Amino acid sequence: MGLRLRLVVTFTLVAVVATVTTGALTFREARTGVLQQSQDTVIEEFRHRVNTLVPNYRFPPDAADLDAFAADVSRGGRSQPWRVLVAYREASATSVPGDAFAELSPAMRESVRSRLATVFQRVSHDGHSALVVGMPVTFAGQYSTERPASGLEVYLTVPQREEQGYVDALVTAIERATVPALVLAVLIALLAARGVLRPVRALRRATRSIAEGHLDTRLAVHGSDELADLSRTFNETAAALEGSVAELRRMEAGARRFAADVSHELRTPLAAMSAVTDVLDEDAAGLDEDTATAVRLISTETAKLAELVDDLMEISRFDAGAAALHLDEIDLAESLRRTLASRGWQDTVETGLPKPGELRGRVDPRRLDVIVANLVANALRHGAPPVRLDLHAQDDPRAGRQAVVTVRDGGDGIPESVLPHVFDRFYKSADARARSEGSGLGLAITTENVRLHGGTVRAANHPEGGAVFTVVLPLRPDAAEDGTPSPAKEDRT
Repeated sequence: MGLRLRLVVTFTLVAVVATVTTGALTFREARTGVLQQSQDTVIEEFRHRVNTLVPNYRFPPDAADLDAFAADVSRGGRSQPWRVLVAYREASATSVPGDAFAELSPAMRESVRSRLATVFQRVSHDGHSALVVGMPVTFAGQYSTERPASGLEVYLTVPQREEQGYVDALVTAIERATVPALVLAVLIALLAARGVLRPVRALRRATRSIAEGHLDTRLAVHGSDELADLSRTFNETAAALEGSVAELRRMEAGARRFAADVSHELRTPLAAMSAVTDVLDEDAAGLDEDTATAVRLISTETAKLAELVDDLMEISRFDAGAAALHLDEIDLAESLRRTLASRGWQDTVETGLPKPGELRGRVDPRRLDVIVANLVANALRHGAPPVRLDLHAQDDPRAGRQAVVTVRDGGDGIPESVLPHVFDRFYKSADARARSEGSGLGLAITTENVRLHGGTVRAANHPEGGAVFTVVLPLRPDAAEDGTPSPAKEDRT
């Protein structure tokens, strides 16, 4: 359930509860007021009527006196004759014939006899409500609980049809008022939800904008409530984030420029050193053993340093966005064979390659050579024989025809904790902290070259043992389907 729906439902429920509660309380108070006024009026008139008529009758009364007294009291009703029951000991008389006092309960009669006070009760009988009043008559015809009762009891039953009509009309009026009140409450709930959600939606849009890289996104602040405070806090956070990211980008750009500049400056002296070590290598056979060992060590380390500088230059091109593809339609299997042959690996690495001419595609031949060479060198250096290179094609419903290159070794595989980091620059696992033969950038360069082609590369452990690296490259049959303009040649200085 969305926030808007929850707010609307909550506001509506609150409005409904408030409206219903208000209506119920109003009905209760109005009903109590109507019935209380009617009740007080009837009881007061009843008392006055009884106290006025009692002195006119002899005591103790006989049956005729009881009938006459009941008839006289019943005439006290204003809109209609009262129904009156007069009882004296075992005798009784009523103002109407028949059993007209079914509403009178034994408990009420007992209360009149024992309490010597006027009692009343609202009862419902046969679907109709009525007010039943009972009072004892004291000696001398005066209503007083401090004087002994005469034994004469008078009961009155008054139908409350008119009062019930008032109550029914009140219920109808409340019901009619509740519907517009609920509609108004829903409208208010919608407006309130809109007012609350407007800044929330703005915050959501601003958050998405920042997630997309637009760090200059800010919110308009209106008012001084909690939502305005939230908007101000968001703006302050966004400003701090923008400043931090700008500083990090500046430092990163400086580090890239530094690496590129250092690598560029090292190439000239390294070229001279490589030329000198080549000469020394040729004369090493005529030198004494210690000098020859030192010369060979210098030659080896100079070659490694030159390789590291070349790799740093390559990485700096990727970081600067200067790396470009030079696509050419080639025989992929033949290109992989040349990669192995140029490095003397054709007898060391097992292959599973298509026949010449079976698998062709538009790729950058130099970058494909770097991809395969780095993966095979990594397998030979860190894995164990046998090392196998395979190539096949596959069809993807979305990406189209693809070339899949896999390099697998027969070693112990890659630890699970290392797998997520094998393509990171200069990463070494905890059990391989010693100085390695490579530059530590080979797999990172492979990843960048694969991404430049629009492909993917992943590392995993083979179920039968050993590590396996899989490269997937999209095949571009011709330049028209490629749609990529030929880029200018990259600067390799």
